[in-house]
Amino acid sequence: MKTKLIPVLLASALLASAPSLSFAQAAPATAAAPQGQAGQVVLDASTRILSTLQQRRGEFRSNPTALRGFINGELTKTFDRDYAARLVLGVHGRGASDADVKLFADAMADNLMQRYGSALLEIQGKPSFRLKSEAPLPGNRGVKVSTELVRAGSEPTPVDYLMRNVNGQWKIFDVMIEGISYVQTFKTQFDAPLRQKSIQQVATELRNGSMQAAPSGK
Repeated sequence: MKTKLIPVLLASALLASAPSLSFAQAAPATAAAPQGQAGQVVLDASTRILSTLQQRRGEFRSNPTALRGFINGELTKTFDRDYAARLVLGVHGRGASDADVKLFADAMADNLMQRYGSALLEIQGKPSFRLKSEAPLPGNRGVKVSTELVRAGSEPTPVDYLMRNVNGQWKIFDVMIEGISYVQTFKTQFDAPLRQKSIQQVATELRNGSMQAAPSGK
C-alpha cells in the first residue's frame, strides 16, 4: 500500500522527496519564509488537487493524457523535482550537470505516473489532509510539515513533507509516509544501477520501461 501511496501523495501536494542532505549540489534555500506558510501550501494544494481529481474523475479515466498533464502541472507548482533527484542520486550525482539531473528527475516521475497514475482516481470518499505541526529542519535546510491523510473507514496515515523556500516559494523535496522517505527509498533502489550505468542510461531505461521506479515494500 505504501508503494501506491507514494505517487498518490506526490500528486496530492507534492506531491510529492530526511536523509543526509550534505551531498546535494543544488542552489541553497533562500531566507526562511514566515512560519506556518509551508503548512498552508500543503493544505491548499492537497485540497485543490483532491477536489479536482474527484470532479474530473470521469474525464481523467477516459483520457490518461489529461490526467498526466494535470499531475505534471501540479508537480511543477509544489515539488522541487530536480533537487529531490539530486538527493536520490546521492554520490552518483556529484558533478552531474543540471541537464542530466533534470533528465533523471523527469524520467523517474514519468515512470511512476505511468504505473500508478490511475490509482489517484480510485480514492474513495472524501480524503483530506490534517495539519499537525510545522518545525524547522536542522541546519536551516527548511521545514518539516507533519500531516495526516484522513480517509473514511481507515486509520489516519502520517505524512511528513520536507520543504525548502525557493525564491520565496515553499517547495516539497521529500515525502515521508509512515516514516518511509521517498528520497531514501529511491536512493536505495537506484544505487546499484547507477554504479554500473550512467545517469543518462538509467533515465533512458526508465523512459522506455525496461527499468521501473518500483521500490520494494508492502
